[in-house]
Amino acid sequence: MGMKQTYAVFGLGRYGRAVAKELADSGAEVLAVDSNEELINAAAAEIPFCKRADITDAEVINQLGIANIDVVIIAMASCLEASVMATMLCKEAGVKTVIAKCSNEMHRKVLSKVGADKVVFPENDSGVRLAKNLLSSGFVDIIELSQDVSMVELDMKPEWEGKTLLELNLRKKYSINVVAIREGADVCINVDPEKKLEKNMKLIVIANTEKWKKLT
Repeated sequence: MGMKQTYAVFGLGRYGRAVAKELADSGAEVLAVDSNEELINAAAAEIPFCKRADITDAEVINQLGIANIDVVIIAMASCLEASVMATMLCKEAGVKTVIAKCSNEMHRKVLSKVGADKVVFPENDSGVRLAKNLLSSGFVDIIELSQDVSMVELDMKPEWEGKTLLELNLRKKYSINVVAIREGADVCINVDPEKKLEKNMKLIVIANTEKWKKLT
């Protein structure tokens, strides 16, 4: 794997703080920013790099060095104007991936229009889940079914291409049970263990959480 990605989280409400804490706890380099001093002080014990700043100001974005951040999570769904400004400024600064939290469908459309690469609804996407997805290279989505078991959508690994599930024996090697195969928008739940896997396929699996982490 190459260099670790760097992250910034704008907004330290419950959702933003959960994202930032999970990233920090996992060893990622994360900058947490909020204009509210009380929220900064409350999060400082859990997140090493906290900064009080107005992220709707282009000069502040420049001073924070946001242009050097790989992924920015904008967690201020209650203030659409601030979210829009922050999204636009981050994209103008050259941030590759901007993920914005929204509160409704109209806000989602607006944030997508102004450049957000992904828009999440907090009631559907927990902060911890988002952070784990960002940290899990090669994994498209993770849903924790229990403390030990997760449902994961995996990208096709190059060494799996052209082989069958029977040949790979993922259940024995990684305690992975393939429950479906996705090809584009099509999901097949009647999995043929003798069908050769192709590059454009994604495997939807139920797996032991610790064991599938060996694949990252």
